[in-house]
Amino acid sequence: MLGSFAVGKTSLVQQYVSSIFSEKYHTTIGVKIDKKTVTIDGQEVNLMLWDIHGEDEYQHIQASYLIGAAGYFIVIDGTRSNTLEVGQSIHAFTVDKIGHKPFIVLINKSDLVDDWAIEDYQIEELQQKGWEVIRTSAKTGEGVEQAFLNLTTKLLDSK
Repeated sequence: MLGSFAVGKTSLVQQYVSSIFSEKYHTTIGVKIDKKTVTIDGQEVNLMLWDIHGEDEYQHIQASYLIGAAGYFIVIDGTRSNTLEVGQSIHAFTVDKIGHKPFIVLINKSDLVDDWAIEDYQIEELQQKGWEVIRTSAKTGEGVEQAFLNLTTKLLDSK
């Protein structure tokens, strides 16, 4: 889980792993690791979910957290346009450090779509690059299960 601070990375993981959402904001320091076992097409897959601290002007992702990653999510907050730029920067950094790996862009907070600062044309530009984009809500669960299923499928297909 990569992205700017406060985009909902931890909340998305909690929603996926435990089906819970908390209104309380707790910043991630370093990395938090969760595990979930899923079955896809009869194959059992153990997912190790690394929720890495948010990127901002004071704190940057450590390349050592990326080593060994099979794939990743770039999480963007739909209500904050600057998180899109940060997400694109993180993607470039990640490709530079570990090469091309399967990834999906999650535009989170779809439950607040009336407050979105990300425009449809910006999403289309990402899709024109060949990037898969899924709108999610850690609060309602919208798109969360599908996002993890899609990434896991990409990981299995890339082997």
